[in-house]
Amino acid sequence: MKKTNRREALKYLALSSIAVGAGGSASFAEAVTEDYKLKGSIHHSVCPWAYNFLTLDELCQLVKKIGFNAIDLLAPKDWPVAQKYGIDSSMCYIAGKVSLTDGFNNKNFHEQLIKDYLEVIPLMAKAGYKNLICFSGSRNAMDNETGLKNCVEGLKQVLPLAEKNNVILLMELLNSKVDHKDYMCDKTAWGVELAKRIGSPNFKLLYDIYHMQIDEGDVIRTIKDNHQYIGHYHTGGVPGRHIIDETQELYYPAIMRAVVETGFTDYVAQEFVPTGTNEEKIEQLKKAIKICDV
Repeated sequence: MKKTNRREALKYLALSSIAVGAGGSASFAEAVTEDYKLKGSIHHSVCPWAYNFLTLDELCQLVKKIGFNAIDLLAPKDWPVAQKYGIDSSMCYIAGKVSLTDGFNNKNFHEQLIKDYLEVIPLMAKAGYKNLICFSGSRNAMDNETGLKNCVEGLKQVLPLAEKNNVILLMELLNSKVDHKDYMCDKTAWGVELAKRIGSPNFKLLYDIYHMQIDEGDVIRTIKDNHQYIGHYHTGGVPGRHIIDETQELYYPAIMRAVVETGFTDYVAQEFVPTGTNEEKIEQLKKAIKICDV
């Protein structure tokens, strides 16, 4: 990252007075909170890859100042930093290679995947974390039924330990139309069928709203009809995966109200791609949290 960008972000994160707009100034805390208190119906989180102009330490500080308490997609090496700030790892990675293409639908990858997942689950339990992401992998000309059977076979070798340690494996639904060509778990119905066959409360779906709007739409009805199989949500605007405001085709206040009405009590993580200057990107995160805070 360029030094000027780093300097800009650190300037914004400083506790001393900063310039805001054309004529005013305010402390960073005032600029972030703006006297807004989160309502508590949604547990908010954020995915760090979209804010890679900040170190994890800086992102933790920002999260605390905005007023929520979780960061998604953290590997074991990241946990000590989050713990230093009292930040929850709302979705964990394994310690080894994380691959969206080499997943549980292919038996060739089972040995390594099972090893990696069995190793991280006790570490998560010790750290007090419960959500662990997993992926179907690419089709590579595989039919849906074979993929389902292979996923069941592989995941069932991990789930007994997950159940023992109160860890939930969540398979992410990703679109195969724009971002992840050939990904197998690209429809809610496929993921739900997998969850039914596994039959464990410790296996659920990570419903990425951005991805599923692209591949199937009908987001609110799908959430209401399948909420018992969903354990986590990611956000993103369509088209372009930009901030989830009125410039995008999805109306997130209604979506979040639907999520709350299902009785959902876990995390909704912001995973849109902010644009503009680093200060503008931070403002977009604050705005997105407010939009989802129904």
